[in-house]
Amino acid sequence: MSGPHQNQPVATAGTAPEDAQAGVVLVHGRGATARGMVGIAEDIGVDGVAYRAPQAARGSWYPNRFIAPIEQNEPHLASALQAVSDSVESFVDAGIPYDRIVVLGFSQGACLGSEFVARTTRRYGGVVAFSGGLIGPLGSEFDHEGDLEGTPVFLGCSDSDPHIPVERVHETRDVFERLGGEVEERIYEGMGHTINADEIGYVRELLSDLTSD
Repeated sequence: MSGPHQNQPVATAGTAPEDAQAGVVLVHGRGATARGMVGIAEDIGVDGVAYRAPQAARGSWYPNRFIAPIEQNEPHLASALQAVSDSVESFVDAGIPYDRIVVLGFSQGACLGSEFVARTTRRYGGVVAFSGGLIGPLGSEFDHEGDLEGTPVFLGCSDSDPHIPVERVHETRDVFERLGGEVEERIYEGMGHTINADEIGYVRELLSDLTSD
């Protein structure tokens, strides 16, 4: 498709995809950059992993809050989902199977990454949502279909995040469990809107498992 997020730069880090045992698509938050997001790769510190971070046009994947009516975030949302898909497929083209590809995002990027995986259900290497959840108004009845076939799903968020209602994290947990994901939800008391060492530790362990054989 042609949209606001197509033909934007992509930041990369880690092992070349052709030589990697696993791939991670890093999805940045509102007002952030792809280049800033790849800094997470250094914090994780697992060898044999390729990282790709697509860049949103003007630093935002969609204009309104993730709990706004979905039509109010179009056509940006569809374009953003395509940008994530393009990064996933670039790993597949390089020889990394879907079950060794992790979609990881923070904030707006966590919402986008969660929504992408819920709409494209298959066995992924994992989905990691740091301070985010599925896209749609509060009280939505989510009708995603498919089978994640045991895909590891990590949902980490503060109990008092100013941007992410904790009930949406719980709703996201329930949807991914219904879709067959192996869900790990961790709610941190008073953390604020950030990423902590415990969350990075989860990803480090996940990627260590994906690159161990």
